[in-house]
Order: sequence, then C-alpha cells, then structure tokens
Amino acid sequence: MAKLLQGRNVTCKRNGNDIFSELNFDVSESDIIVLQGKSGSGKTTLLKCIAHLNVYDGEILYRGRTAKSQGVPAFRTRVFYVPQRPALLPGTPRDFLGAITSFKSRKSSSKDAAVNYPLEVAEAWGIDNELWDRSWTSLSGGESQRIALATAVGLNTAEVLLLDEPTSALDDHSTKLVEEFILHELRSPESALKAIVWITHSEEQARRVGTRFIRVSASGCVEEPRMPEP
Repeated sequence: MAKLLQGRNVTCKRNGNDIFSELNFDVSESDIIVLQGKSGSGKTTLLKCIAHLNVYDGEILYRGRTAKSQGVPAFRTRVFYVPQRPALLPGTPRDFLGAITSFKSRKSSSKDAAVNYPLEVAEAWGIDNELWDRSWTSLSGGESQRIALATAVGLNTAEVLLLDEPTSALDDHSTKLVEEFILHELRSPESALKAIVWITHSEEQARRVGTRFIRVSASGCVEEPRMPEP
C-alpha cells in the first residue's frame, strides 16, 4: 500500500522538556491506526504535530513531501484534524463551515455541494439543521462532536483524518452510527478518505475499528499486535 504519511525523528517539547522524542511512524492507504498510551503520553500532541498545529523537530511527510513545500493550508485540506472538544471554536458551526469552504486551498467544483453534504451527514447522525446556527458553546458535547465529524467527512477532501476521541461524548447507538459511516467512507471509491489515525480510550472501539495499533511514549512509537478479544 502507498505511504500517505511518514514521521521521522519527530520530537516535541513543552517548557524545554520532551513530551516525546524521535518518534518514527508510517501511515499507509487503508490503515486505521489506533494510538494508545497513558494519559499525558503525547497522543493528542502527536496528532497536532501531524496537522502542523504544534511546533516540532524532525520531519513529517505527506506523500513524500513536507507540508511547507505544499503549502500548509493545502496540506490541512488533505490531512484533517478533528479535536475532541470543537466547542472551543468561535461562532457557529455554519460560520465555521462557510469559512473553511471559502479558502482558496479548497478547490471544490461546487461550493453548494461542499456545504450541503456535511449537513446531510450530520442529519443522518441525528443532528437537526437548526443546530448549525447555534453557538458552539451552546451545543452539547455529543452535538458538537457529531457536527465536527460530519464537517470533516462531508467536505470529502481529506485523505487522512486525525481523530481525537471523536465519539467520547456519544451514546452507544450514535457511536455505532458514526463508526459505520466512517468505515464505509474509507472503503468507498467515491470518497477521498484513505486512512485514519484514531485516538480512543475505549478498548471495545479500538477492536472494532483498528487495523494497526501504535503505542506512544516519551521514548518512541511501538507497533503492537491486534488487540486480543476480551
């Protein structure tokens, strides 16, 4: 399978101390990589480094090229980070959707399609259209998570999704709906999506979705075998 992402000797510091150092990893087409590790081990920090939201040392390549060589805005349309708490965003979800679909780096043939499909995905997950016009801060955790995910999937530009506990605020039924839809998108020839890096603290979810398992620690990344059944 073609390598989409490669990390080489990736090091990230906070207040002069290493959060992790010299991490090496690959993400290939069809991978669903579940990041594992203790709280504070740097899983979210690593996703933010991949998305170029954190400063790091080392090299992260997308299809063999650095984000800088492609232009970071264009890179972020192909490698899309979905935070655990999107309620920290300003304005409303519709404001956010309108802003990101207006960027020059998004070369959609139809802006209407780019805006409408995320709404359709969210509706399939139980999100009424009127919620798109509420402030992020007025939405429940589950509502904001579903809207953020629907935006990431529905824009259909990302080849790699970086998901940080994307269903932590959802009930079991909603979690399964989201999982099934995302896995279907990954397998669909009409979808841009080709791989996922997924943080979850649910071992059951990790077993359902993961194809590879990487443990993150201060000293590096270690690939582990498939999680055993309970």
